[in-house]
Amino acid sequence: MNILIAEPMAAAGIELFQSQPGWNVIVSNPKEYAKFLPDCDALVVRSAVQVTSEVLKQARRLRVIGRAGVGVDNVDLAAATSAGVLVMNTPGGNAVSVAEHTFALMLAMARYIPQASASTKAGKWEKKKFLGSELRGKTLGIVGLGSIGREVVKRAQAFEMRVLAHDPYVTSQIAKDLGIELAPLSELYKNSDYITLHVSLTPETENLVSHEAFEQMKTGVRLVNCARGELVNAEALKAAMDSGKVAGAALDAFAPEPPPAGYPLFTIDPLLATPHIGGSTEEAQEIVGVRIAEQIVEYLNNGVAINAVNMPALSPEQYRALGPYIELAERLGNFASHLAVGNPQTVRLSYLGRIADTNTSLLRNAGVAGVLNRSVAQRANVVNSMQIAEERGWNVVEGREKRSVHSDSIRLELITDRGTTVVEGVVLLNRPRILQIDGIYCEAPLAGHLICMKNHDVPGVIGHVGSVLGGNKINIANFSLGRRENTPEGQGEAIAIVSTDAPVSEHVLRQLMANPAVKLARSVEFP
Repeated sequence: MNILIAEPMAAAGIELFQSQPGWNVIVSNPKEYAKFLPDCDALVVRSAVQVTSEVLKQARRLRVIGRAGVGVDNVDLAAATSAGVLVMNTPGGNAVSVAEHTFALMLAMARYIPQASASTKAGKWEKKKFLGSELRGKTLGIVGLGSIGREVVKRAQAFEMRVLAHDPYVTSQIAKDLGIELAPLSELYKNSDYITLHVSLTPETENLVSHEAFEQMKTGVRLVNCARGELVNAEALKAAMDSGKVAGAALDAFAPEPPPAGYPLFTIDPLLATPHIGGSTEEAQEIVGVRIAEQIVEYLNNGVAINAVNMPALSPEQYRALGPYIELAERLGNFASHLAVGNPQTVRLSYLGRIADTNTSLLRNAGVAGVLNRSVAQRANVVNSMQIAEERGWNVVEGREKRSVHSDSIRLELITDRGTTVVEGVVLLNRPRILQIDGIYCEAPLAGHLICMKNHDVPGVIGHVGSVLGGNKINIANFSLGRRENTPEGQGEAIAIVSTDAPVSEHVLRQLMANPAVKLARSVEFP
């Protein structure tokens, strides 16, 4: 077994590889590693080496790529999956480092440490000017309760802060165990003295902190961003700081990185800026080096994939039999996550027809991954989705029904603290299709740009949809309808799935919801 280490790595991690009987460990560097690729079984990288399709073509024996860190932007995941190469990373390895950096920035703002240091070094003695404030008794709003967010919680409690948190994918029981309060984002903005961001970059979180968000915050709030620069609208932040709405901000992440010369925010004195060093500590680098070595050893010795970020290799026979249904389950989960309201508690998958007789673990994991991937930072797939779901306190249930109107179908129920969403789908001509939504038959491809609507079954709704989309120059590619005549309200209910040629913005969805008959309008995107 040949292990190729292409970048600097913790000595303890190298020693773990060397302790494996019969393993040959090659310690190289980004300039010279390529010559060892043809004979390597495992490749360990950090962020300097770009693992492209060309690199993978040279590594015919490669079975696993280990990224000693979180981000895998330097690895072509699609090419790795196509080549049957497992890719794994080490999420959470730098969680403590980032959490400590978060508090370093908060304390620096509370006590004006950078300004006081510069003043004192300049020969001044301005004790009255730098009157600070305590963190004790202040309310900290944490957006995102992943591994970093939870480490921030621990430190906030040590400082005797009140903690509000917003994370739609964490259950109330997890929040109770952490000793914190879950709150809607608007309430968190309204009540927090400090706000810190620890979420991944998704379409929902891009520009999360916008002009509208700052309007909801209390005057004198302080903001920390050690996550992704795209989460904060820089123009909105500058305006909020200029007006005095925001008393201080500390940024460790920017968009782009590094910021260009003349970056407007750098002209504001209360702003603190660090060059994305939240996770850059000796301890964090030691942890991720050892963890990736442990994970690769476990995979190569026992076939157990930990923290995988792509689909594991399957035989051609398995792909032919299960591949389309794996995709169906994942897309059903994704679809349900866009329709559901509230914090998920249970994901229930039922397999109907002949597929119920197969090993459904991959289908189960794919369905759970589809639900998770709408918001979590760590990419969920058939390998790691159950682990992530368990960390969030979810219950995952499977059921089998031998008889079905359709020979093979999958039904996925997403149960939240505010209700249940049920979707069922089939594979037709090797493509996933939605079949039913909340018991209403409505068939459509699970592909492209979709709008799912629920409405009272009254005249004028279809015309309203056409007018809104036409007015926004969005072409309708397909329109599928379903209806249920008897509802508890005594009024018929209808479902519509509209396929469009272009993405549909939140602005357009709000226009659709302006019709009193429309109860729900959600956009779902599939590649």
